[in-house]
Amino acid sequence: MSKNNVHNSIRKLRFLHDEMTQQQLAEKVGVTRQTIVAIEKEKYSPSLEVAFLIARVFRLPLEEVFSYGTNNQESEGEKIEK
Repeated sequence: MSKNNVHNSIRKLRFLHDEMTQQQLAEKVGVTRQTIVAIEKEKYSPSLEVAFLIARVFRLPLEEVFSYGTNNQESEGEKIEK
């Protein structure tokens, strides 16, 4: 998998939460600021634990902070079985 399909709304959420800095979020989650930068820029997918901790900081369900996939998954040859 060469392209990161995990997307997030962390930057927007930080702004909506009293313009929280990346450093403040990192301290609340227990990771480095560089980790938050990489996650926010979608260069790195967080572990499930870190994703849940970030969502907890914003008091939101995981699905409101993170999403997976592209707008048109079938065009990339991906199918999700239901």
